[in-house]
Amino acid sequence: MTLMHIDLDAFFVSVEQVLNPELKGKPVVVGGRPDRRGVVAAASYEARAYGLHSAMPLATAVRLCPQAIFIEGSFPRYRQASGKFMAILADFSPFLEPLGLDEAFLDVTGFESLYGSIHRMALAIKQRVREEQGLCASIGVAGCKVVAKVASDLSKPDGLIEVPAGEERTFLTPLAIDKLPGIGKRTEQRLRGIGVKTIGELSLVPLKALKSHFGASGEVLHRHSNGIDSRKVSPPGEAKSISRETTFDKDLSERPMLEATLRYLSERVGSDLRHRGKQAKCVTLKLRYADFTTITRSYTLSQTTDTDQTIFDTGVQLMRKALAAESQPIRLIGIGVSSLAEPSRQLLLLEPSGKRQEQLDRAIDRIRDRYGFSAIQTGRTLRLRDIFPPDDGGDYTLQTPGLSR
Repeated sequence: MTLMHIDLDAFFVSVEQVLNPELKGKPVVVGGRPDRRGVVAAASYEARAYGLHSAMPLATAVRLCPQAIFIEGSFPRYRQASGKFMAILADFSPFLEPLGLDEAFLDVTGFESLYGSIHRMALAIKQRVREEQGLCASIGVAGCKVVAKVASDLSKPDGLIEVPAGEERTFLTPLAIDKLPGIGKRTEQRLRGIGVKTIGELSLVPLKALKSHFGASGEVLHRHSNGIDSRKVSPPGEAKSISRETTFDKDLSERPMLEATLRYLSERVGSDLRHRGKQAKCVTLKLRYADFTTITRSYTLSQTTDTDQTIFDTGVQLMRKALAAESQPIRLIGIGVSSLAEPSRQLLLLEPSGKRQEQLDRAIDRIRDRYGFSAIQTGRTLRLRDIFPPDDGGDYTLQTPGLSR
């Protein structure tokens, strides 16, 4: 088996640089304005030289690199660029597994006959991405997913690393343990606490010892550190949940504003549900308080729904109960739905209002699809003009940690 891991370099920033070439060669940060709350979604390599990285608070980023150019970014632009990227990869192999917007695994077993070699195939992918999108892709080639992923990470920026079959462990051995996917800061600290600093050292720790320290994940650490990974490249499955969230510029206590935001997020979730032809049975509220304590509260409906009103009504009831128990201001609010199913809801004979609500939602969807989401609003969501700036299309610009909305 031969797999590739293809990763676009500094994706959000690179898309902005294609649209505005004057940004090339400069420290650029995508994620929001530095005078507002938020985190770095992406940083150019010039900005990374100052210590900037994704998920860093914008306030920290501007302190480390005050000369950086800060851009709020546009998720629709990045989603469009991602679609083109995935289409290019699909031309090379139908065995494609996207991972987010800017990276994917590709099973290229047996395709060397079409390109002369897997190396030439990888170069052809890089060339098409560069010529058609103006973006740089880094590629790792190996016999399994985990090694291909490590190889592509090490090849950045704009690189290509191939790990020959049988040399996986040799390739991994000298690398620091944080280079192994799945090892976060806490796991790294625990491993260093038992004297493990490199992947090679990790591979020598007895399986029994790793399982005693890390449970079931200890077995995964043992396999991956030895270059063993039997996972196949598989196409993406259907979404199991849909959610939207936003971080406020200032902690918020005013109920009308909180409910207005929740209404807007509920409408976004409902719209996504209907466009996917799905209904949901479980509604989940997410709140993060001023002290960063985060809670989720869920409610299972008696029957599936895709209406904005039902999602909002359920979410606002959960929120009112949560706020009654905790008086802190709110930093982040989110709403999500899960337990998705095909539409099969049977309206009760005495429930004409439910049918009218479904028809109203679909009529509003048609207007928004044509003129933009904020072309038609409930009176409640008009309050958001005071806290969220409109974008070029008139929609509200919500602050999200990963620029994912």
